[in-house]
Amino acid sequence: QLQLVESGGGLVQAGGSLRLSCAASGKIFSINTMGWYRQAPGKQRELVALITISGSTNYADSVKGRFTISRDNAKNTVYLQMTSLKPEDTAVYFCNGGIGVLPGPYWGQGTQVTVSS
Repeated sequence: QLQLVESGGGLVQAGGSLRLSCAASGKIFSINTMGWYRQAPGKQRELVALITISGSTNYADSVKGRFTISRDNAKNTVYLQMTSLKPEDTAVYFCNGGIGVLPGPYWGQGTQVTVSS
C-alpha cells in the first residue's frame, strides 16, 4: 500500500505565501507522477499542478506564475510553493499520485488553505 501525507496548510493573508508538502511512504514504485488538487466549498476538485518523475511540470492557468511544484525523489516528497495567494485560492488541497496520468489512485487526506482578504 502507498500512503500520502500532506502538511503545511494554514491561514494566510492575501499576498502571502505557504508551502505544502506531501510525503509518500510504502510502495513508492506504485507512482511516478504526483500532483496537487484542490477543492473549494461547493466546487469540483480541480488539478492545480503536477510533476512527473523526470521533473516535467504542468499548472492550472489560475496559478501559473504564482505556484511552483517540485519534488525530492530521495525523500519521496513533493512540494507546492504558493506565493501571491488570493482569497480564491482558499480550498482543501489534496496530494495525488499515480502512474503517468492524473488523477491517480492514491490520495492524501487533504490540508486546508485559507486566504483572508
